[in-house]
Amino acid sequence: MKALVLSGGAGTRLRPFTHTSAKQLVPVANKPVLFYGLEAIAEAGITEVGIIVGDTAEEIREAVGDGSTFGLKVTYIPQTAPLGLAHAVLIAREYLGDDDFLMYLGDNFIGGGMTGLVDEFRARRPDAQVAVTRVADPRAFGVAELGPDGRVVALEEKPAEPRSDLALVGVYLFTAAVHEAVRAIEPSARGELEITHALQWLIDQRHDVRAGLLSGYWKDTGSVADMLEVNRAVLEQTEARVDGEVDAESELVGRVRIERGARVTGSRIVGPAVIGPDTVVSGSYVGPFTSISRDCRITDSEIEFSIVLDGSSVRGARRVHASIIGRNVEVTPAPRVAAAHRLVLGDHSKVQLP
Repeated sequence: MKALVLSGGAGTRLRPFTHTSAKQLVPVANKPVLFYGLEAIAEAGITEVGIIVGDTAEEIREAVGDGSTFGLKVTYIPQTAPLGLAHAVLIAREYLGDDDFLMYLGDNFIGGGMTGLVDEFRARRPDAQVAVTRVADPRAFGVAELGPDGRVVALEEKPAEPRSDLALVGVYLFTAAVHEAVRAIEPSARGELEITHALQWLIDQRHDVRAGLLSGYWKDTGSVADMLEVNRAVLEQTEARVDGEVDAESELVGRVRIERGARVTGSRIVGPAVIGPDTVVSGSYVGPFTSISRDCRITDSEIEFSIVLDGSSVRGARRVHASIIGRNVEVTPAPRVAAAHRLVLGDHSKVQLP
């Protein structure tokens, strides 16, 4: 079995970060979200991975390399434009051959990995298997409807009246039967080859399409709010560890990880939180669910429930909350502006000025 990982796309909901960086490389808990997926693929026993890349191909290549860091053998497959998930399968035909494969959306996060889904597919080997999870409001997702025998009988994208609460997750497993399906479908109204249309074609042709229930945590990290939520979820699993330096005037509360080369002076850090390599935190408060990357400077500031990327500095800032701060950013107080009060007061007035 091979894996096909989608790492193209413009990431418009994560702008301005995706103007200068691939959305799959925005870090949660100081590790690019794409890396969690690659690690989960390796844990599932898959070693050959094709990565679909677009405009950010060079950045993805630089970060992932040949895949050996993850125990993988990676092949890069260029996609000239993001023309749909089924289009990615279409252009990867030569790489995939007739092998079974797992398709994974590189900006998704799945807690607990994908081994169970892969093992289930290998044991039953349907023509296709979609990962689904129960959601409170299915209207915002692609939805799978199951028959009495557990087979998928219909798929619907963002239905006004959902027939189930089973939302499609960004993990799909296929046999070679899908290649005929992606060739048979037409582009949707938005000009893309939709994987849901290919799956529906398989269903209509009486192929065996199953659903694998994902019981663990799942999130599409397509927006700033989603990134912060995934960062929170990952930090919940953080173990306290101090590999850097913490002076006697500082206090670490709860699960705080201080990476090698980091220095904390005169500060209070409340976990779960992680302070990256060679970062300096001085005279500051770092609150829960905050990950600060490498080579940062946090000085005389308060920050919590936030992500700070490489090389950035925050000085003299009061109460930074629910924020993502990009690479090499400087956050400082605004200069004081001379203020004056112009008053026209009648007799016997009482005025309080701030």
